Amino acid sequence: MSDREEEFGAQNAVTASEENDDAFETINVPISSEELPESGQAEGSESEVTPSSEGHTTHVKEENDQSFLNEEPEDEEQFMEEVLFPKRVSYSRRNSVKHKFTKHDNAVQSAKQFSHAGSLAFLDKIKAIKESLKASMKDPLATVKVVLFPMGQEIIMPFKIDTIVKYLKDHFSYQLLIPSDILQIRYAGRILKNNETLLQYGVKPQDIVQVEIFSTDPDLFPIKRIHGLTDASQIITVKVQTGIAQYQEVPVEIIKSDFHKPFLGGFRHKITGIEYHNAGTQTVPKKIPEKDNVFCRDTQTVFLRKKLQQTTNTTSTQMTKIGVYVSNMTDKLVIPGKYFSAAEYHAQRLQAVIVLQTYYRQWHAKVVVKDLKRQKMLRLKWEAEEELRKIREKEEWIKLDYYRRHNPQTKEDFEVLYNALELWRQEEFARINQSFNGAERKAALCELLEKETQIIASIGRHRYIANTANREALIQTFLDKCSAPKVWRTFSGKIIEMDTQFTIRARELQNIYKCIMLKNISQDERLDVLLTLKHTVKEHECKLTQEILELIDREVDLMMRGVKHHNLEGLRKRIATLFFHYIKTPLFNPEVARHLKVPQDPLMFSKKVDFCRSCRLYLPRTEFAASAGPGPPPHGRPCRRCSALGQEAWQRQSFLKLKCLLQRLHSAEARYEDDPKIAFLMQLQDIQYLVENIWASQSVLSAGNDLNDLVLVRWDRSLEWSPWNCILLTKDEGVAHLKLTSIEEGYEPLFIHKIKHKHILAKNYFSHIPVLASFILDDGEIDEIRKKYHSETTPKMIVAQRPSP
Repeated sequence: MSDREEEFGAQNAVTASEENDDAFETINVPISSEELPESGQAEGSESEVTPSSEGHTTHVKEENDQSFLNEEPEDEEQFMEEVLFPKRVSYSRRNSVKHKFTKHDNAVQSAKQFSHAGSLAFLDKIKAIKESLKASMKDPLATVKVVLFPMGQEIIMPFKIDTIVKYLKDHFSYQLLIPSDILQIRYAGRILKNNETLLQYGVKPQDIVQVEIFSTDPDLFPIKRIHGLTDASQIITVKVQTGIAQYQEVPVEIIKSDFHKPFLGGFRHKITGIEYHNAGTQTVPKKIPEKDNVFCRDTQTVFLRKKLQQTTNTTSTQMTKIGVYVSNMTDKLVIPGKYFSAAEYHAQRLQAVIVLQTYYRQWHAKVVVKDLKRQKMLRLKWEAEEELRKIREKEEWIKLDYYRRHNPQTKEDFEVLYNALELWRQEEFARINQSFNGAERKAALCELLEKETQIIASIGRHRYIANTANREALIQTFLDKCSAPKVWRTFSGKIIEMDTQFTIRARELQNIYKCIMLKNISQDERLDVLLTLKHTVKEHECKLTQEILELIDREVDLMMRGVKHHNLEGLRKRIATLFFHYIKTPLFNPEVARHLKVPQDPLMFSKKVDFCRSCRLYLPRTEFAASAGPGPPPHGRPCRRCSALGQEAWQRQSFLKLKCLLQRLHSAEARYEDDPKIAFLMQLQDIQYLVENIWASQSVLSAGNDLNDLVLVRWDRSLEWSPWNCILLTKDEGVAHLKLTSIEEGYEPLFIHKIKHKHILAKNYFSHIPVLASFILDDGEIDEIRKKYHSETTPKMIVAQRPSP
C-alpha cells in the first residue's frame, strides 16, 4: 500500500469517527452487537473506515431509537446480574456494543490528534488500539477484590472493566442495605465516580485489582459484615505455561457444589511417582425422579397368553409311484442299535460320579496330609527351638554361676560359695569315714579342717574386697540422691527439674568429697583441696569439725616434711570418713535428712526395738527377718547379722534358687487383675518350707528336681494364689496346666485327692497367720473334715447311786 493510500485511509477514519461521535452524542444509547463488523473483518485497517459512514450512522440512529423505545426497567436488573456474574447470565448486547463503540470512538479521537505526526506512526497506533479492543471484547473480565472498610471483609468477584462503577455500587447497596449515594468506592487512593469504569484507570482484562467500599455516614449507615457468602464462587489465578519460558495468568472460577464428586480413576507416573486423577465435570448430576406406584397390583400380576408356533419351512416325502421315479442310489440302510434303558443310564452316571468322588477324595487327602506334614514340621521346629532355648538358658545359668563363684559381689554369691564348701566338706567327710580308721582318720580330718580354714579365709578376702567396692558404690549413690534436683512431670509430658538451696549445698559437698578421694594428684592440688575443705568445715564449730581440722593440719605438716604418699593413705581415709559423717549430718547438710534410714528422733525407737538373744543387743525391728510361717516372735529370733553368721558357720544353705522361684511367683501373680495379696506376704523361709516339706522339691507330674525350672502356679486359676491353692510344676507343665478349663477333666481323681491332701497340710502350717486365718476359717472343706473325724458327742451324765441302807 502506498503512502497516499494510507493518508487517504487515515483521513477517512477521522471523518467517520467524527460522524459517529456526533451520532453518539445525539442519541446516547448503545448499539446492538449484531450490527458491528466481525473480528475477522476488523483486521483490515483501510477497509473498515470508509467515507460511507454517514449511512451507517443513520442506520444506527434508527435502530437505537427502536431499541430505546422497547427497553423496560427490568433490563437494568438483568444488566446488574450480567456485570457481577457474567458466567451465569447470558451476554448482554447493548453493553458489549456500547463498550466497543466507546473504544472505537477513543481510537478515532487519538488518530485525529496524532494525524499530523506521521501517517506510519498513526496507522501503527490504530492497529495497537484495535488489538486492545479485540482483547477487551473477547474477555473484558477482571478479578476484583472488594474490601469492606472498616470491617476488613474481603469479597472476590468477577467484574467487567468496561462497566460503570454504579452497578457495583448498587449491588453492594442491596447487600449491605445502605443507599447507594452513601457508599463510596476507592481504588488506588482515588474515589471512583458512578459513570467511570475500571478501564479508564488502566485495568486490563484478567487483572486482579483491589477496591475499598466505605460509608460516608458511618454513624447512621455503618458497614456490617455480609453473611451467607460461603457458597459464592471464587476466582483464583492459575499460571499456565503457553510456550518455552512463556507463561500466562488465567483466572479460574471455583463453583462450590453440594454433591460428592466420584473418583474416576487416574494413573501414576512411573519415574516421578506423581499421581494424576481423571477430572470430572462440575455439572450437578440429574436427579432420577421418584417412581410412584411401583408396588401396585399391575406390576405383580402375571398375564399368560396362549399362542401356537408353527415353522414356515414345511417338508414332505415322495415315493416311487406310477409316473414318478425316485432314485434309491443315495439311500442308507439304518440298523437299530442296542436299547439303552434308564437303569443303564443312571448306572453310567453313578459310575462317573464315583470316579469324580475318587479323584476329589484323593486331592482332599493330599491336601490334608500336606497340612499335617506342615504342622508336624512346625511342631518339630518349635520343639527343636525350645530344646535349644532350654540348653541356652542352662548354659547361661552355668556361666553366671561360674562367674559368681569366681567374682563374688553380693550376699547371694557368697551363699553359693559357702554352700559349695559345705557340700565338698560333706563328701570329703564321707570319703574319710569309708577309707580310714583310727589315727589315719584323725589325721585326714585335721587336714580337711585345715583346707576348710584356708578356703574360708580366701572367701573372707574376697568378701572384704567386695564390701569395699560396694561401700564406695553405696556412698556415691547416696551422694547422688542427695544432690539430685527436684523432678516432676507436667500434664504435657515435659520433665521439669528444679534446684533448691539444699540440693546446691549437697552438690558442693559431693564435689569436695570426690576431690578428697582422688588419687595420683600433685602436692599443690592436694593442698588446694585441703584448703577448700578447711574453709567449708570452719563454718560450724563442733567436735567433729575440730577433729577434721586437726587431721587436715597434720596431713599438711607431714606433706611439708616430705612424707611419701603411701604412708599418708590411712590419714587420708580417716579424713574422708569424718567428712562423710559431716555430710550425713542434717545440721550441716539439710537435704540428707530425706534419705537417712535412721530417724533423728530417739523417741521413735521406744516401741520398735527388740532384743537379740544371740548378740545381746537391742536393735530396731527392721534388723529382724519377718516370716509368715510359724516360729518364735521377733523378740525371740536372732537378728539378721546373727542369722547370717550362723548360716556361714554351720548351715551354709543357698537360697538363690528359692529367691528366683519367689520372683517368678510375684511376676506371675502381678499379671492377674484379681488383686492378689497372699503371694506377696510370703517370705523366703515360707517358700523354702512349702517347696521342701510340702512338695518335696520336685514336680508333682514329672518329678523334676531342678529348682531353676520349677514354678508355683495356681491350682484353680479362678481363685487367688495361696499355699493351699498352688501346685509345683515345671515351666512347660505350668503353662499347660493354666490352659485347662476344668481340673476334673485334666487329672484323675486319685491325683486330685493327692493334691488336696497337700493343700490341707499347708493350711495347717499357715493357719496361725491373722491375715490368712480369715480365709482358712471360711473354707468349707476344713469344716467337712472336722465333722468327719471329730464327731460331736454329748457328754453322758453319770449319776452316782447310793447303796440302799
